[in-house]
Amino acid sequence: MNTPAPSAGRAASGATAEPPATTTAATGASAEFGSPPILALKRATVRFAGGGLPVWDGLSLSVSRGESLCLLGASGCGKSTVLRVMAGLQPLASGEMLTAVRSPAFVFQEPALLPWADLERNVGLPLQLAGWTAAAKEQRVQAVLERVGLTGRERALPHELSGGMKMRASIARALVMQPDLLLMDEPFSALDDPTRQRLQADLLQWWQVQGFALCFVTHQVAEAVFMASRVVVMGAQAGHIVAEFRVDEPFPRSADFRRSARFHERCVAIGDALAAAGSSIRSAA
Repeated sequence: MNTPAPSAGRAASGATAEPPATTTAATGASAEFGSPPILALKRATVRFAGGGLPVWDGLSLSVSRGESLCLLGASGCGKSTVLRVMAGLQPLASGEMLTAVRSPAFVFQEPALLPWADLERNVGLPLQLAGWTAAAKEQRVQAVLERVGLTGRERALPHELSGGMKMRASIARALVMQPDLLLMDEPFSALDDPTRQRLQADLLQWWQVQGFALCFVTHQVAEAVFMASRVVVMGAQAGHIVAEFRVDEPFPRSADFRRSARFHERCVAIGDALAAAGSSIRSAA
């Protein structure tokens, strides 16, 4: 369930801090277009219970306000763990996370809707948990359902929705709290190509309207190039960042961009970086 995550800044030692005006990632790149980071990992290391080799070791990465950041890398390199740390769901063994995030939200691979609750109740659940009045909750939920194209489905149960509708509902549940950071872990991986492409374009529209920072994981290079303003490639061992690409294509992005030589060139360049990092991720656009 994509409920709001903790927003306090934290370090392995428990420190709280505000991100500096600019942050340098492990690749040496500055913050997105000069915007201050809303969250920054500094020399961060994660180990799961029981010790052993780190999931990633000494990772430095920032997310700037209003940017769309994509994490790519081989399975097991720690991409999803980055999201979990950013959401406050996974502690650091060392290093620190500096955050100015006030209202984060997480969308998982599966929609995870309550099977006994209708669409309106599922989307309004975070507001209910936050103590909103029934009238205020209904007004916000209706506005978000209209934004994601689910008006008229308020009384539908999850089993009555298509896969694409379920994912729209899951995203709506995240957007209902008006997050300033939206974390997404392969949200479109189970969808067919036409539905995936429609949701990619729609999500970018919602991102532009609400102005939140977006950080997402995908295994599709084409999805990364279409959706991201910055793509970070993680290595197969200990989650090191091995390459970073800016996708300097204006938003909104259309189907024409998918068919362009610029799109293909970016897919090839990122696919080559993945291959060099030992990744087996699909690079076909």
